[in-house]
Amino acid sequence: MKCQVTDDLYLSRPLSGPLAAHIGRFAEWLRKQGYAQSTRHQRVLLSAGLSRWLEDHGITVSQIASEHPRVYLQARARAGLVRHTDTSALDQLMTFLRDQGVIPPAKIAPCRLTGLEREVRAFGTYLRQVRAVSEGTVGNYLRVIRLFLKQQFGNRRIRLSGLCADDVVGFVRREIPRLSVPEAKHLTTALRSFLQYVRYRGNVVLDLAAAVPQVASWSMAAIPRAIPPDAIRQLLASMLRRTPIERRDYAIVLLLADLGLRAGEVARLELEDLDWNGGQVLVRGKGRHEAILPLPIRAGEAIVAYLRDGRPLSPTRRVFLRAKAPYRGLQGSAAISGIVRRALRDAGVQSPTKGAHQFRHALATQMLRRGASLREIGDVLRHRRPHTTTIYAKVDLVALRSLALPWPGGVR
Repeated sequence: MKCQVTDDLYLSRPLSGPLAAHIGRFAEWLRKQGYAQSTRHQRVLLSAGLSRWLEDHGITVSQIASEHPRVYLQARARAGLVRHTDTSALDQLMTFLRDQGVIPPAKIAPCRLTGLEREVRAFGTYLRQVRAVSEGTVGNYLRVIRLFLKQQFGNRRIRLSGLCADDVVGFVRREIPRLSVPEAKHLTTALRSFLQYVRYRGNVVLDLAAAVPQVASWSMAAIPRAIPPDAIRQLLASMLRRTPIERRDYAIVLLLADLGLRAGEVARLELEDLDWNGGQVLVRGKGRHEAILPLPIRAGEAIVAYLRDGRPLSPTRRVFLRAKAPYRGLQGSAAISGIVRRALRDAGVQSPTKGAHQFRHALATQMLRRGASLREIGDVLRHRRPHTTTIYAKVDLVALRSLALPWPGGVR
């Protein structure tokens, strides 16, 4: 006799065991996450097997622990019935049951942090709660500080009061040779921030942040690497919009090209950020700064096409989602840059870089050549400091070289 689990899932035998009453809801949750019928059937079948195994061993719902799925899979392995996806499938079931309050939370063994990790975590908390630094920047800073403390103290007790200027200078000199100029600047910025923090906390009396060497580099040494306008037109013209993924990628590239958004800003867009009546979009930028920008018509139309015929059903409010289950928002800048890289490759478009930031440079460059002031460009790009926008001032200097008249006293 068949057992109906959902309207499209059937098992050859009735459900039994402590999880029998919950497997149907798990199956419905899997469907809402976008899993295919065959995948849902396999995971429900595995969950039903676990429930029977628990029943056979006299284990009630309140007694279910994290090790039970592992022991169950070991028994299946001895019978040659294990698939490579079974572990992740049962992990997913256990997470679902905990979130639903069906089984107790997982018991996590207390972790004894080293002195180094306590210092790193405390600095991370300061960056998040006091400085309101973005999570990506926090992670980057902590990697630098973890390396600094490890080099200074190794496995010994952390004594920040024993730090001196030679320690700071020595660390920078050891690390700088293997870094690019931007990476070196990032390292020194993170180190200064940490040393200011420990002085503020009272661990260090001296202003060791002042001992961090400056990274030598010519101001505005590099020209912004902007993708040419013709290349943008070629790219957009080549992008197909027949499938959900193609409609998603087209809308993403338009937001980069028409609004000059950062990759992370595109990834963070939520449905509530789109004001269709006002023709505006709320952008969550760096350092938790927000700005309202006009939504260009063609970018808006591309987003609508994706939302109406492409975006999977999902409880998440992110605009742009993964193409495969579980459907959730794209994971940050790397996902957006990956979409750009793939689109450029498929279109055969040659560009200065393969990432998303070149569209931001292109927008600023075109604005400058059309007569916009640096202040206007800074407003559009949402630069917090005017100096950031001055890198585009040299674009016109480069363009003017081709128009320069020859020196009258030169070779004839």
